[in-house]
Amino acid sequence: MATENKNLSQYDKNSIPNAKDFRFGIVVSAWNGHITDGLYQGALHTLLDCGVPPENIIKWEVPGSFELIYGAKRMMDQPVDCVITIGCVIKGETMHFEFVCEGVTQGIKDLNCMGQQPVIFCLLTDNNEQQSIDRSGGKHGNKGVEAAITAIHMAALRHRTSR
Repeated sequence: MATENKNLSQYDKNSIPNAKDFRFGIVVSAWNGHITDGLYQGALHTLLDCGVPPENIIKWEVPGSFELIYGAKRMMDQPVDCVITIGCVIKGETMHFEFVCEGVTQGIKDLNCMGQQPVIFCLLTDNNEQQSIDRSGGKHGNKGVEAAITAIHMAALRHRTSR
């Protein structure tokens, strides 16, 4: 397990670009809300901690993880520098898990290839609920924090490379 001995919430503010002028969109799945809310809170607090003003953060909620693709596409129409997608799919007894995970992964990849803003993939794809809890504020930290730090870096890249 890649994160077994690493807390995902640790970051060095000195190595992060200045984020005070960036705008972020966050699209959050309501499905497995007890997990996705923890991820959202981690992302939100990190953006604020890194100097992003609260008015520069837009949050939209969608019903499930598959809907993150459409939500992110629509969020890209807003004046944002980067979009963070937050969802959680927990493996069950059917193939539904594989189809949703693959579809969301490919959909977010496609948005990154076609869009002007980067789209950050914060989709937990765990085998059980405990693994998701451990990664949304539990013993492995919070992947939402990691997504926010990635978003800041990508927003800075977008600004550096804009024509």
